[in-house]
Amino acid sequence: QVQLVESGGDLVQAGGSLRLSCAASGSIFSINVMGWYRQAPGKQRELVARISNGDSTNYADSVKGRFTVSRDTAKNTMYLQMDSLKPEDTAIYYCYAEVKTSIMSLLRGYWGQGTQVTVSS
Repeated sequence: QVQLVESGGDLVQAGGSLRLSCAASGSIFSINVMGWYRQAPGKQRELVARISNGDSTNYADSVKGRFTVSRDTAKNTMYLQMDSLKPEDTAIYYCYAEVKTSIMSLLRGYWGQGTQVTVSS
């Protein structure tokens, strides 16, 4: 089994910064794409940022220039540096990873439990 654990969520004022972490553990042979998604109350879950195992990145238009995704492959950990936070960034942030559990296995997607980010105005 594979576990993804997010941390770093908090209450912060608008304009502030937070750094989220996502640590993957368990039966991991390799990790392909990792990503951050978020879900605000009453809204669908949406992609925030993702990073490939080659470190290429994609961002939602709403966070470009403010958020930076990175990963430490050796630690199976992904980060999201969030700067210039806005009240509309308030949401539960979820970590996602595509994982192979052995050399023969197919890639499978896993989700973390989420971490709450609240930005006050």
